[in-house]
Amino acid sequence: MSKKVSVWTDNRFWQRSATWVTGFSAVLLIWLTFDTMGQISMGTQKDINAHITKRVPSSTVINYKVEYKMNQRRGHEVPVIGGDDGKGNSLFKIKEEFFGRDDYTQKEADALLHLGKLTSQAKNCMDCHTLLGNGAYYAPDLTKAWLDPMWQKDGPMQAMTGKKTKEEAMAEFLQHPGKYPTHARMMPNLGITPKEPKDWLHF
Repeated sequence: MSKKVSVWTDNRFWQRSATWVTGFSAVLLIWLTFDTMGQISMGTQKDINAHITKRVPSSTVINYKVEYKMNQRRGHEVPVIGGDDGKGNSLFKIKEEFFGRDDYTQKEADALLHLGKLTSQAKNCMDCHTLLGNGAYYAPDLTKAWLDPMWQKDGPMQAMTGKKTKEEAMAEFLQHPGKYPTHARMMPNLGITPKEPKDWLHF
């Protein structure tokens, strides 16, 4: 008479379980990959025109005012583009000039974004700074630098550089950091040209 074997000690049970779990995990991973690609794909001007908020908005977002506000549904602050509806949702109505313009086309904005990435990599910005969670922690986080009060209208950096807009103040600082010491850790002079800040600030 054969001895009854518990299912928990049966090799065939564990082999089948492993096969099913591996198969299910593979299908789930493939689905998550495609879903993630959709979530992180960059939006277009058509999305903005249709008031569709993408996780990664169109590069033409530089034509609009951007600020962080509390989103009641999500329970934390989120970037709001062009004003909000009182609940933290973007309305895409309020424009803001970037180097004197608020009418950059998709092609122009894409080109600025591309050059901004190249400039950031060429100057090794992330050797010292953090951007979107990546990089070093020696210098200030640049993720929300555009919204930093020190660069805003009537902020100390505009007064120090003598510029009228935050983008002009930032550009001046990037070109001549030694003239405007802000911390004990001074940014070195990287030989940034007058054109490069426009690309980098868009990035």
